Amino acid sequence: MGVTVNGRTKTLGVIGNPVEHTLSPVIHNELARVYNHNVVYLPYLVDGSVGDAIRGAYALHFGGLNVTVPHKTEVLQYVVEVDEFAKRIGAVNTLVPAEGGFKAYNTDIPGLYRGMLSDGVNMDGEDVMILGAGGAARSVAMLALDKGAKQVYILNRTVSKAEEIAKEINAYAGREFVTAMALTGYPKLSGKKYLCIQATSVGLYPKVEDVVIEDSEFYDMIHTGYDIIYNPYETRFMSLVKAHGGRAFNGLKMLLYQGIIAYELWNDISVSEEVAQQILGKMKEALGL
Repeated sequence: MGVTVNGRTKTLGVIGNPVEHTLSPVIHNELARVYNHNVVYLPYLVDGSVGDAIRGAYALHFGGLNVTVPHKTEVLQYVVEVDEFAKRIGAVNTLVPAEGGFKAYNTDIPGLYRGMLSDGVNMDGEDVMILGAGGAARSVAMLALDKGAKQVYILNRTVSKAEEIAKEINAYAGREFVTAMALTGYPKLSGKKYLCIQATSVGLYPKVEDVVIEDSEFYDMIHTGYDIIYNPYETRFMSLVKAHGGRAFNGLKMLLYQGIIAYELWNDISVSEEVAQQILGKMKEALGL
């Protein structure tokens, strides 16, 4: 049954620039169909004032908003409350109506972890390597701390950026939890197998042959690799992990579950794993997979 738009229809959406190719409407409108919710989810291009967009959405009684690049940090200025985990991450992607405005959450990183769990991967007790030292890498390192990882190694071309993240998270952890390293420093870590998260845009379509580290020896060290990219569906990083006997996953489930967690927050429901897999199938259809 499709949604009949009427005076009781709840409006949801995503703001960002660009938003033309977002898969979020596939996720949320399919969830609305499955649960027979009177909800419509639309993308909104915001290339001007983020504050005006947020205030306008609240004035128009939107049921919730997602926020994508480049607004995930700036939007923090325009909300009335920020979830504690989102404060630690320093970026948000989901806004939930509250008294006088919106409360902000980060469902991206919990979405990554929920995707990991669905693949049978748990960070508890793991030694984790993270490629990159941008916002995504910082968020993954914070997640690793939150979920009981043993140790994190951030490998980046510019070591000083990795050191900034390490200093911040180690201060929060109260111990030497994160170690910053150059990309060429990985041989120091040999002797065990690692969970590795590729947290850069390297390898993103159309530059599908690019990879952060080429060396064959590096991939021998990885038992499971996650790439936050999902276009292409199998990145070169993933192919190299698999070629060396490891398991490899892309970022499509991260996108799926960040959307599901947002939908749960907006509608006070719990989405089953069976429904999640159904939505994943719709996303693959939309990607032509």
